Amino acid sequence: MKVIDALEIVSQTNPGMVRSHNEDSVACEAACGLVVLADGMGGYNAGEVASGIAISVTAMEIAHRLQNASPIERDEQSGEELGVLLLRDNIQKANASIYHASKSQPQYAGMGTTIVAGLFYDNRVAVGHVGDSRMYRLRGEVFESITRDHSLLQEQIDSGIISIEDARHSKNKNLVTRAVGIDAEIAAEIHVHDVRVGDIYLLCSDGLNDMVEDDDICATLHAMQGNLPLAAEQLIQMANDNGGRDNVSVILVKVKSEFAAPRGWLAKAIDWFNK
Repeated sequence: MKVIDALEIVSQTNPGMVRSHNEDSVACEAACGLVVLADGMGGYNAGEVASGIAISVTAMEIAHRLQNASPIERDEQSGEELGVLLLRDNIQKANASIYHASKSQPQYAGMGTTIVAGLFYDNRVAVGHVGDSRMYRLRGEVFESITRDHSLLQEQIDSGIISIEDARHSKNKNLVTRAVGIDAEIAAEIHVHDVRVGDIYLLCSDGLNDMVEDDDICATLHAMQGNLPLAAEQLIQMANDNGGRDNVSVILVKVKSEFAAPRGWLAKAIDWFNK
């Protein structure tokens, strides 16, 4: 089955209760199974500009490349799958674009953004991220983050300086150690995970997980998994009800059926004919 038919995708973004404008950006390219979320940072409108650049470069470039190629193709030099390579290369392209804009236009100096992107193909998802925007997975009764924040707080947790319980009340929640556009080069963290029918994936900016406990996010997704638009709306409402101190954005992806990539010349020919 084609990935566009195998996945249900919904997205929603909201400025929150405190901020005057929204510096988050989201994009969903259902035809190639790509979802991208970015949380911008910077003075004036610079954060909005940074997240917008990150989304447009990453989503447009990957979607365009996959019009005539399969993400399971292998790169001749590195041996990597094209899907993984596209995530890495285009997050770097976005980084270069934002970095150049921040250096050449004074009003954008120091701007940057987080990013989390998921490319679903061949019954798997390749996840690339920079910063503290997250991807969670609900599988049955188990809800967990499958990304690890690039943040000072996460480093403190990993080194044992602070407990997970104390981290919930820390004032260092928003200090990221890696962001797109701040330096000339960036290393996106990329991992590939198998997916199962029934899985629900949540991409979110920290405006959600800073305001709503993971247990409450899990309970909401579990209760509303049959109505993803309502689930997305409810998650944002919960963040705003708890103070809404930041912009809040969510993308939900539900796996409705398997979507193994066609293999062999006959399968490829049939797939091409059906496009």
